[in-house]
Amino acid sequence: MFIAQGLKSENTFWKYIKGSFIFIFASTLGQLPLIILLIYETTVKGKPYPSNNEAVMQFFEPNLTLFLVLISFVVLMGSIILVVRYLHHQTLLSVTTSRVKVDWKRIVFSFLIWAAFTVVSTLLFYFYSPSDFVINFKPVPFAILVLIGIVLIPIQTSSEEYIFRGYLMQGFANLAKNKWFPLLMTSVIFGGMHWFNPEVAKIGPIILVYYIGTGLFLGMITLMDEGMELALGFHAANNLVGALLVTSDWSAFQTHSVFKDISDPSAGLDVIVPVVFIYPILLFIFSRKYNWTNWKEKLTGKI
Repeated sequence: MFIAQGLKSENTFWKYIKGSFIFIFASTLGQLPLIILLIYETTVKGKPYPSNNEAVMQFFEPNLTLFLVLISFVVLMGSIILVVRYLHHQTLLSVTTSRVKVDWKRIVFSFLIWAAFTVVSTLLFYFYSPSDFVINFKPVPFAILVLIGIVLIPIQTSSEEYIFRGYLMQGFANLAKNKWFPLLMTSVIFGGMHWFNPEVAKIGPIILVYYIGTGLFLGMITLMDEGMELALGFHAANNLVGALLVTSDWSAFQTHSVFKDISDPSAGLDVIVPVVFIYPILLFIFSRKYNWTNWKEKLTGKI
């Protein structure tokens, strides 16, 4: 059982609290290149210091900003490996999957199905309402974006999955000795971590329905599939393909994407439809492909 692989008498919940603080420290440490460059630009070159997070995201050239933001996740990923190995005395495999080795076919399948959906839905939105978009494609900056994205975005998404669907999922299982509490807690915390995203300021707290709903979906497929592979593939496709296809002045990532969304931000169907319609369809597809059964026990049962 994947969620129970961290159940050890020595793995008290306080160890998970300690590990979480190490992750916060590592993430802060990883942001030093961005902070140092900001200080240099404002003190040496005399540029005004950005007043908020949105201004920070627009301060540098988009590819440089993306690189500086994503490089912090490399440090974070390193801290996850060290915490799992030396604080909890577990292998990284034990917080990845219950299988004897990582199932890369599952990762690729999940990546491809969500990448295909993202591409098709974006094109449909473009053809349905072309006035909401402008072509943003520039060959050289886009090629650099592709390189940065392919190398660093999977590290970013994987580090988030290891923390929420791996480390904290098993940590809350140690605390509650059931499955529903870790599922709900990791989903709510995952959604709450997006509170400071520019989208929340522009659209409003209603967008947290999407973030928490996405966390719930990722937690469900992790528990049902006894491993994170499907969640890893989905999350990588969501962020990578999204960064390559569409940007906007109010999104978390400012990129040299193919399209730029110039519409007024609002909480429309794109917030609700994935949670109440698309994710259930994906759950059905995954369940049929991987023969999932005993849903109640796997999602809410005792450990």
